[in-house]
Order: sequence, then C-alpha cells, then structure tokens
Amino acid sequence: MTAGTRRVKSVEDSIRDTEEPEHRLKKNLSGLDLAVFGVGVIIGTGIFVLTGEVAKTTAGPAVAISFVIAGVVCGLAAVCYAEFASTVPVAGSAYTFSYATLGEVVAWIIGWDLVLELALGAATVSVGWSGYLNQLLGDLGIPLPTSIAGETATVNIPAIVIALLMTAVLVLGIKLSSRVTSVIVAIKVAIVLLVIVLGLFYLTADNYTPFVPPAEPAAEGEGGWHAPLIQLLGFTQGSFGWGGVIAGASIVFFAFIGFDIVATAAEETKDPRKDLPRGIIGSLVVCTLLYVAVSLVVVGMQPYSELSTEAPLAEAFSSVGLSFVSSVISVGALAGLTSVVMILMLGQSRVLFAMSRDHLLPPGMAAVHPRYGTPYKITIGTGIFVALLAGFLPLGTLAELVNIGTLFAFVLVSVGVIVLRRTRPDLHRSFRVPLVPLLPIVSALACLYLMLNLPADTWVRFAVWMALGVAIYYLYGRRHSRLAGAEGEAAAERLAADTEARRRVR
Repeated sequence: MTAGTRRVKSVEDSIRDTEEPEHRLKKNLSGLDLAVFGVGVIIGTGIFVLTGEVAKTTAGPAVAISFVIAGVVCGLAAVCYAEFASTVPVAGSAYTFSYATLGEVVAWIIGWDLVLELALGAATVSVGWSGYLNQLLGDLGIPLPTSIAGETATVNIPAIVIALLMTAVLVLGIKLSSRVTSVIVAIKVAIVLLVIVLGLFYLTADNYTPFVPPAEPAAEGEGGWHAPLIQLLGFTQGSFGWGGVIAGASIVFFAFIGFDIVATAAEETKDPRKDLPRGIIGSLVVCTLLYVAVSLVVVGMQPYSELSTEAPLAEAFSSVGLSFVSSVISVGALAGLTSVVMILMLGQSRVLFAMSRDHLLPPGMAAVHPRYGTPYKITIGTGIFVALLAGFLPLGTLAELVNIGTLFAFVLVSVGVIVLRRTRPDLHRSFRVPLVPLLPIVSALACLYLMLNLPADTWVRFAVWMALGVAIYYLYGRRHSRLAGAEGEAAAERLAADTEARRRVR
C-alpha cells in the first residue's frame, strides 16, 4: 500500500477527514441551493453564443438535436456523479471519487485535470464577461478602450475585477455565495424565458427546412492538426448531415459544463445523500430543456446560414425589428457569466482543498477560516491565479482544453462507479445508477467519442498538461502524501481490517 500506484484512500477515511476541526466546512446548503448552483454555472456563454455558431457552421437547425445529444451524454455522467456524491459526500468531486476507487496516482491526475475545467474555464468566462460588459457600455455610449477590455485587451481590467470580486464573495461564506447565485440565476433564467416567449411570435416555418442540411465535405484549410482527431484516424467528417449534428454535440458540450461542480460542495450540504443527486440531475434537466427551446427559437427566427456566430440571439431579434432586446440579452449574459465565474472558482477551490488535506499539495493551504468556515487560502490563491490568466493571456485557443478536461473526468467517474460497486458492495448508496455496468460503460464510451471529435492539437496540449501534472506528483505529491509514511501504513491497516470485517459479516 505504500507505492503510489496502489494507494487507495478508503471511503471511511475520506469521510473521517471531514470531521477534523481545522478542516471542517460549514453545512449550509440545501437541495434547492445545489440545484441553483448547477443552473447558475451551466447557463452561461454557451446559450448566448454557441447556438448560432454551431447552427451556422456545423449542424443547421438540427443544433437542437446536438444539444439533446450533449445533454444525454452529460445525463449519463450525471447519474454516475450522483451515485458517487451520495455515497462519498466529501469535497473534491471526481478527485475524491477516484482516490476511493482507482488510487492516488489516478486521483492526482484527475485533480490536475480538473484545473483545465475549473480554473481555465473561470478565466475564459471572465474574458467573455469583460466582452459583454463592454458591449453593454457601448450600447450606452460609454465603451471602454479595447486595450483594457474584451478578448483583444493587452491587460483585461474588467476580467481581473470580476475574478477578484467573486473571490471575495466566496471567502465570505458558502451561504452568501448561494444567495448571490440565487439572485443572479433568477435574473438570467427570466431573460432566457423572455427570449423564448418573445421569439415564439416571430418564427418562420421555412427556416426549419431542411432540418438536417445535406452533409458537406470539410472546408479548405480545416485539415491538419486542427482537424478533429477522429478525422485524422481515418473517419471522414465534414459539416452538416448527421455527422455534423454529432460534431456539433462535442462543441455545444461546453454549454453543459458545470453540473459536476455541484458534487464539490458535498461537505457543505445539510443532507448530501439525498440533496446531491437532486441538485446534480435537476439542474441538468432544467438547463437541457432551456437550451433546446432557445436553439429552436433562434433558428426559427432567422435562416441558419445568416445567423451571427458572435451574438446570435441579439442578431436574430434585430433581424425581426426587436433591436432593444440586444441590451436585455447583454444583461442576461453578464448575469449568467458572473455566476459561472464564481461557481467555477468554488469548484476549483474545493478540489484543491481536498488535495491539500491529503498533502498532495502543501497542507497549509487547506486551512479553514475560523469565522466564515471557508478554505480561504485556497480560495484567494485560486482567485489570483484566475485573475492573472484572464487579465494577461489570450485564452481563445485554450478554450477547447476545458471540454477535453471535463470529458476525461467524466470517463474516470463512470469507470469508478463500476470499480466501487465491485470493491465495496456493502456501502450504503441512497442513489444507485441503474443497469450497472452497462450504463457507466455507455457513459464512458460516449464521452470518449465526443473527445475524439475535438481537434488533434487540443489532444496534444492536453497530453503536455497531463505530463506536467505527473511530473509534479512524482517530484512532490508522492513523497508528501498522507498515505506515504506512518499515517499511510495506519490507513492500510484500517483498510485491511475493514475488509476482513466485511468478509466475516458476509
């Protein structure tokens, strides 16, 4: 049990760690709070931007089916997350689940991988927030200079400000974060519903024909390393047709990222065994329905070939003489992206908190604030890191890393459900994935297929990032891990004793 590849942290030890006074988080969240968190982080830039981009270039009016496919893939992963989260209600999400099933090395890899989804995602969304803010200020006649706002900024001041402001909210307590999120979510859901209802009066039936446009070969210049990996493996893939619909699903998948973050708040939930599955699955169902409705409205208002790839909702309403809706949508986008930035950083800080508590990162970072009950050092560090990324780096080319990092996490969680069912069938599971092992296997394969539809150069960057993470683990984490020395030997003895006790009971 001392070699890194064989270190498995038992479920009991993971739960026991949550009771340590210096690492105890306040339990303030209900099932509704978790569902609001989920909706708050899922509905963001995807619904305001990706709908038009994918409809125009990849799937046509059938972008609605792309959203359904992505939603189903996420739904498969969601039930796997729900079983894990209700069985192992500990901060850290996929990192903690992997530690209890696949061992320390895989747990570190998934924790490192989640930085791609959470920190990089928060930085990317902060840049998007800056762009929408400047668009809204431009509508009011007071735009900021492009050198300090928007994706082309030299130093993106609004992006830095929003990242640091959300950091402050997170440090001040999970309940305050929940209340702020609730207000923001109410605003943006109201605006999304307004878009759907208004748009229904301006639909044109001809815009839905053909619903699945005829397949077209890949355009010139779309080959090489930026082509989807599946294409380089010999499977020809162009635009439109059913191949385009599936390829579109791998792109709009970005719009669903976030429901898994609900699981990172497990230790701060009053009744995690019941509330976590409700929050994870409930938020995903609500957002899928809203996405499909919005996509059907947008392609019905304007021919898919004429849609804007930058502001499709605003342009669609302008095309029918409702230009004032553009400002309303900008407000909705700002509200949406604000909550996304905060909740992504919430998830990142909880994952790093769990890793620090296990000493795979410096343990001093896992300190909990005596008054606010939040991991303030990790949270502040995360906020500064995200602010620097958002303020100084061009993140457009790195956004696809968020997708591949998330899908990789989904694959490991799906596999982990099967492993834990076999190694710990005795554990109480208030929520159980049906049709095991079939459903988790389908979930893992579906996620892997979407990964193959991402560009080959994204896979190269992903491999480089993971190699860097493995190097850090062997240089620091492996030697400092709580399971490396005497404490690890004691944990191994407890695990062996627990295993023997379970055998005797059977």
